[in-house]
Amino acid sequence: MTHRTDHHDAPATPAAPDALAPFSVTHHTLRALASTEPSAEGTRLVTDVRRSKRLVLLLAVLDAAPGGPGGESGEHWALLEEAERHDPEAVRDVLHYPATGAWAEETLRRLHAPYGPAPDLGHLGALAVAAALRAGIGFKATLRPVHGRLVLPTLGLLRPARPGPFALDERSWDTDAGTDATAAGADALPLHVLPGGRTALDDLDPYRAPAAGHPAPVRPARRLTPKGHKRWDTQWSGALTLLERYDTARAEEIGRLLRSVVPLAGGSRSSGATLPAAAGSLLARAQAPPALAATLVHEVQHGKLAALADILTLHTADRTPRFWAPWRSDPRPLEGLLHGAYAHLALAGYWQRAALYGARGAWAQHARIRAQVAAALPAIRACPELTSAGREFTDAMAAAEKAMDELPPPGDQYATARRALDRERRAWCAAHPELSAFVQA
Repeated sequence: MTHRTDHHDAPATPAAPDALAPFSVTHHTLRALASTEPSAEGTRLVTDVRRSKRLVLLLAVLDAAPGGPGGESGEHWALLEEAERHDPEAVRDVLHYPATGAWAEETLRRLHAPYGPAPDLGHLGALAVAAALRAGIGFKATLRPVHGRLVLPTLGLLRPARPGPFALDERSWDTDAGTDATAAGADALPLHVLPGGRTALDDLDPYRAPAAGHPAPVRPARRLTPKGHKRWDTQWSGALTLLERYDTARAEEIGRLLRSVVPLAGGSRSSGATLPAAAGSLLARAQAPPALAATLVHEVQHGKLAALADILTLHTADRTPRFWAPWRSDPRPLEGLLHGAYAHLALAGYWQRAALYGARGAWAQHARIRAQVAAALPAIRACPELTSAGREFTDAMAAAEKAMDELPPPGDQYATARRALDRERRAWCAAHPELSAFVQA
């Protein structure tokens, strides 16, 4: 038996959404994802969902744009199609770049809003030009820079010497020149690529972080200096070294599912955040390698669960904040509690493996985080709003948490963590007496 939902997966060429095949989520894949442990089938499902959702979103933008497929946006799409015929992988990377999703969602929202800012349809032209440049085809296009900047997703940005429309062709960016990329009549700033060669440190794309007014309390850093890039390179390399040493499978999963990292501005309270619209990206502040490694593990789980929720209904609860989340002081809705428990379950597993390799302080981290997950899961599993798929998913989460008993921390560290958490629970219930019924003892 499988859980089925709509599956959209096709090349960049427009296709009728109703002609696309259905997704199948087997019980095995659902339980594998619930455990948070990396698996080939789980990674494949997440990747396929992201690509399918992105294509449908882009097609919706094209259909809603003034003039439809026959207007200027249609011309840009035609350039994408031509580039795809020459190099499908290059075009796929541009279209599925995380910031492209944030742009598409924001543009579709503006296209259907009677008031507010005009949609940025010119960005579709920038996507087409970037794809054409990466595919190595001959072309001519004219784009209008915004505030003197013309961003080419996955490549970088151009700063034309003169205001007004800017003409581009296949010679406008040397895709083989790396940091020496130049363009006639414009300064070129290439996108910084972190060590390892696949994940970008994106401090350029205007859609790399939530739009103004987004509820997430995150603010992206401005363009970093070379010193800032070097600092990130060092911390990234250190974090990957730790991940590969302690948890090779998670290191590989992060490499497959994470396409870009957006540096947060100084003073950000959060160490990391994930924007569902920008699937495959995370926002993070500069931090020491051990903390960055934990942030990567944590945030990638949010992306996995968001992809699963796009195709499978796990619960029908509303957004009312009423649950105690041991890792936060404010009440959380069921969705937030589920996401938090899922990400922390992965962290507990990561710190357990790190502890087995002798990482300093790892057993204490594992004991504390596992105790938090163990305290949250009963409240989640008791929710009548869970669907059958949601119940199966959370049961598998609980089984993964229970399996950690096979390799417990030395001494009474876990019992001590549980006792400390009991005190926190009682204090929280005293502060929120009206919500104590939603806290499982």
